[in-house]
Amino acid sequence: MKLELRGITKRFGAMVANDNVNLIALPGEIHCLLGENGAGKSTLMNVLYGLYQSDGGEILLDDKVVKFSGPGDAMAAGIGMVHQHFMLIPVFTVAENVILGHEPTKFGGLLDLEAARAKVREVSAKFGFEIDPDAIVGDLPVGVQQRVEIIKALIGDAKVLIFDEPTAVLTPQETDELMAIMKQLRAAGTAIVFITHKLREVQEVADKITVIRLGKVVGEADPKSTANELASMMVGRAVDLDVEKAPAKPGQPTFKVEGLSAWSHAGTKVLDDISFEIHEGEILVIAGVQGNGQTELTEAIIGMHGKTAGSIQLDGRELIGKNVKQVLDLGVGFVPEDRTEDGLVAEFTIAENLMLDRSDRKPFAKGLNIQIEFLKKFASEKLKQFDIRAQGIESKASQLSGGNQQKVVLARELSRELRLLVASQPTRGLDVGSIEFVHEQIVATRDSGIPVLIVATELDEATQLGDRIAVMYKGMIVGIVPSSTPRATLGQMMAGISA
Repeated sequence: MKLELRGITKRFGAMVANDNVNLIALPGEIHCLLGENGAGKSTLMNVLYGLYQSDGGEILLDDKVVKFSGPGDAMAAGIGMVHQHFMLIPVFTVAENVILGHEPTKFGGLLDLEAARAKVREVSAKFGFEIDPDAIVGDLPVGVQQRVEIIKALIGDAKVLIFDEPTAVLTPQETDELMAIMKQLRAAGTAIVFITHKLREVQEVADKITVIRLGKVVGEADPKSTANELASMMVGRAVDLDVEKAPAKPGQPTFKVEGLSAWSHAGTKVLDDISFEIHEGEILVIAGVQGNGQTELTEAIIGMHGKTAGSIQLDGRELIGKNVKQVLDLGVGFVPEDRTEDGLVAEFTIAENLMLDRSDRKPFAKGLNIQIEFLKKFASEKLKQFDIRAQGIESKASQLSGGNQQKVVLARELSRELRLLVASQPTRGLDVGSIEFVHEQIVATRDSGIPVLIVATELDEATQLGDRIAVMYKGMIVGIVPSSTPRATLGQMMAGISA
């Protein structure tokens, strides 16, 4: 089935998320919709799937205009969507999840679960999924859960399949398996729209590439384009994706974690006997699929996680038992994974955010009084040094783009007298231009002799940025290896297999 979007426009108040977008996806074709986070890709697909109603334009299937009032209409018309965040109920079985919304019935109106099981087996056998229809979804690995999402779409006899950032929570091996599934679906005549910002994946499977920037289509790219060429189209200027850094010159191991364990509020063990050390002038990257204890590790280091055991030492001083302010005062810079929740006060100005947790001391304060003139000078310097795009230092953090918000956090944390930098997913949600800048700042921090701990979920970033890589799985460190370790080996470690 041929899909065509003509002049799709979608507004949210004054913001235009999609601006006169055109796109055609043909049967037996993988059409990649490429763009940075916030470019309007997911909004466009939500319009197609009936989750949003467009403010202009039309949708055509096999050259006939269609209108969808909701996802049910889209599914009935042959459109399926595999969402970035799975739409599954963990306590239900595979079969029960698959039939939600279109439950088969038998005599007397009773639910026909056996028919659902048979359908799951049929689709699983066709694509080699090997999924037990009676398995509880919450017990399945993430990669298998995604296959359940795909079965849900295929059971509805989808002729057009939308994959919305489908590899965000997958290991490299699971990503490769998904790419193979997409190629198999293509060979079966399915029209596929693949939304992503990961250039490697685009180069792997794309038959056609449409690049979208700030809600507008900026052109079509050749699938044979280099990663740098695709990145340049995405941001509108030349970009170097390679992290430029000289070999590390590590000094003393001034940051040490020994036998660290931590428990959730419910009593579940989330960190299990973790030990590692970082030398001065070295970047250690914590890699792994998100949700394997990385967040709890950084929270334990910074003093945000309550129930912990073991030892965390910086320059011989114990951090366990200290609160966040005490840890920061010892020279720890912290870039949280959620900058809006933990890194900034949205309604504070840029200047105010730049002195958070230091407003009670010199040179920002004298006695009980803020040194306004010093703050203005300091903030103006950081605005320029970190290329923070804003009307001025009095602009509120909430008015900034994600990239500029991240630059404010970095400017504040890197302006401390650092003894350690901890950055959790420091490039999350940033365009490739901002990523380039953040990487430069992190490498410069390392080169100044500071130990650096980075949490990264993107394997390319981990291998390029790190001097060594520690892989986490289910709250444990599977191994610590050089950054030159092959991707396949790192992928196995991310699945819990020791190197």
